[in-house]
Amino acid sequence: MENLTIQDFKKMLSAALEQVKQREDEFSKLDAVIGDGDHGTAIVQALTSVVEAAEKGSEFKTMLNDIGFNVMLQTSGSTSTLIGALFLGMSDAAQGDSLTVSQVKEMFKGGLANVQKQTKAQVGDKTMMDALVPAVQAMEACDTEDVRQLFGCAAQAALKGAADTVNMKANFGRARNYGERSIGYTDSGASSWACMFESFANVL
Repeated sequence: MENLTIQDFKKMLSAALEQVKQREDEFSKLDAVIGDGDHGTAIVQALTSVVEAAEKGSEFKTMLNDIGFNVMLQTSGSTSTLIGALFLGMSDAAQGDSLTVSQVKEMFKGGLANVQKQTKAQVGDKTMMDALVPAVQAMEACDTEDVRQLFGCAAQAALKGAADTVNMKANFGRARNYGERSIGYTDSGASSWACMFESFANVL
């Protein structure tokens, strides 16, 4: 599979929403340990807005831009701000209705760069960045011309990143108030973002 079409991408987004919905309670329970317990609901709402906005898209740049704004208008909170930022950043780095592997890499690199403007969280801080950053870095490093393999690399890295958060102390958000007590649990944000990347890879 050499190119990622707009239809493929819509399928990926729908698959991510489906999987996250199935695990909504799990993500909220993880969040309840060291947060306010609403992450499952927040990520489902954000991805519902994403899928709605994607439906009428016919080329990447406009569609990604519409998605980014739709998420931010429809839902509030840090989850939607960061997901909105991801899609707006992706929009800056994509065009056309079909993308090569190197264009997909550029698109996600643009998305990550825009998320990094919104949050100072880095890998090791026990946040969704522990899944997103490794996923995008793995894409960069993935030596393939096959879009399926590219997302396979990203998914593996995101899942490992999320698993690594178990041993981390939270440094951001409400969770940081728990200090050492935040160790021993997977971060809900990293888990849900890893779930998204895994869904992307599986549906392709």
